[in-house]
Amino acid sequence: MNIGLNQRQPRQFALWSILILLLGLILGIAIRPPGAIAQENTVNYTLTDLRDRDFHNADLEGAALAGANMKGANFENANLRGTILTKGSFFEANLEGVDLTDSFADRVVFDRANLRNAIFTDAIASSSTFTEAEIEGCDFSGTILDRYQVVKLCDRARGTNPITGVSTRVSLGCR
Repeated sequence: MNIGLNQRQPRQFALWSILILLLGLILGIAIRPPGAIAQENTVNYTLTDLRDRDFHNADLEGAALAGANMKGANFENANLRGTILTKGSFFEANLEGVDLTDSFADRVVFDRANLRNAIFTDAIASSSTFTEAEIEGCDFSGTILDRYQVVKLCDRARGTNPITGVSTRVSLGCR
């Protein structure tokens, strides 16, 4: 009699394991995080030529613009929160009032771009360049920038961001 019980236990254990696994899969699908859902609907402009395009007031949250050429493009007041901009070029682009919060902007060219009153907070902008960029009122709070770029930006930092109320100099940690 004892032998019969021992043979049933492995089968019952296997059935319970399968049921728990199925329940886990069902719950995993049912409570999928919103970020994963939003990721499916994002715009992908990776490696595209967007020169002189007009994106003013556009909602591009979470978009991929990695390696894109955006020379002279107009992004005035656009929502670029959480975008991936790696190796992109905003040379002479209009980014006035843009929201770049939480963007991944490593190795991006912002040379001669208009970043007046932009919100560039909690982003990663390592190895990015801002040569002759207009940064009056730009809020860089919490953004990772190369120390060399910070020193250069502090030389011309002025103004206060009208949305966040943070001074450009304070956001960069200028002396």
